[in-house]
Amino acid sequence: MSEGLERGTAAVEMALVMPLLLFVIFALVDLSRAYDTKIQLSQAAREGVRLVAMQSTADVNVRIAQAAPSLDFVTPPSGISIQYLDSAGAVVAGGSCTTSGVVNARVTVTTGFVWITGISSMSRFFGPATFPTPSQQSAIGVMQCA
Repeated sequence: MSEGLERGTAAVEMALVMPLLLFVIFALVDLSRAYDTKIQLSQAAREGVRLVAMQSTADVNVRIAQAAPSLDFVTPPSGISIQYLDSAGAVVAGGSCTTSGVVNARVTVTTGFVWITGISSMSRFFGPATFPTPSQQSAIGVMQCA
């Protein structure tokens, strides 16, 4: 086989494999960031519910922000939700940890997540909503009231 044909074959093979290779590399970067965000959200929810369960809701937003300093809880669709649950797990409206019948406190922390590498547009080959951007991630912390 001539040298020119071998170079052409290598170029065609590279053109076929390169998009898949780039997708895998971009997926590793963005999925690592998404997993880090999930870990930080879990920590923030634990810290928030610990404070609420100790019957102090005054600084819960500050405590959550301190537990996950690299996350943005101000920009929508972000948010912090505090709920109080009875022994059956039902939400007690207008309750607190001192309300009769309240057993657990639940804190839900939500933040937006933006895919930065272009994986969102490349993933359209796999379905329309595989990696929507911006995405939303949340974590829930539940603790028995003290």
